[in-house]
Amino acid sequence: MSDYVKRTIFKEEVPSQYVDAPRLVKVYAPPGYNELLSYPVVYCQDGNDFFTMGRIATIANQLILEEGIEPFMIVGVSVERSKRTSEYAANGFRTEAYKRFFTDELLPYIEERYPIRRDPSSRVLAGDSLGGTVSLHLALDRPDLFPKVLSLSGAFFQPTLDALSMKESLNWLDIWMVVGLDETAVETHSGTFDFIYWNREAKQILEQKGAAVSYREKPGDHVWGLWQKELPDGLRHFFPASLL
Repeated sequence: MSDYVKRTIFKEEVPSQYVDAPRLVKVYAPPGYNELLSYPVVYCQDGNDFFTMGRIATIANQLILEEGIEPFMIVGVSVERSKRTSEYAANGFRTEAYKRFFTDELLPYIEERYPIRRDPSSRVLAGDSLGGTVSLHLALDRPDLFPKVLSLSGAFFQPTLDALSMKESLNWLDIWMVVGLDETAVETHSGTFDFIYWNREAKQILEQKGAAVSYREKPGDHVWGLWQKELPDGLRHFFPASLL
């Protein structure tokens, strides 16, 4: 078990002209990390939560060491709680600036410093709740960069459904979604929402537009207790085990 718990995590501070302070980022390197190789990558919104409550580094180690999935890197992007809704919500007043930071500053910064593959098919955007929202909207804005999204109870409300409906085709998008069966009345900063209803609505539009949708509803509420359990399946979806 010690191999699963051991991890290599680098810390970075990404300068920005779009968000109001340098953004702290954690970068996970997989077992056997070698700068002469190249790796696919998962970019996580709410980066600190993914590492602490989601235990994504331990999960990644287990999948790589025990199941033989291809080694990948993880970039966890921090967010200030007080600014989270304004940066992540579909209509947040800081969302456009955050997305510019992500595509124009974070991506080049990380790719210049780490041996990460630069082809879009090697990038996955991951997020929980509003983190899922901004991940999907980043993909909708920049399909040339982000064709893969891992959504943990995404907050896909009317502005997101409208954005999906406006797209002629989403046949380039590969999205993995989970939502909890107890998420029928989730209290948020913007009101109380039935996340099952909104995720089902999003799934329907995504499928109508030709996206590859892997969708599940599982027992649980809008908490990391659910998401941590489902995260391994989400990662397996994008990083299947070697057939060797």
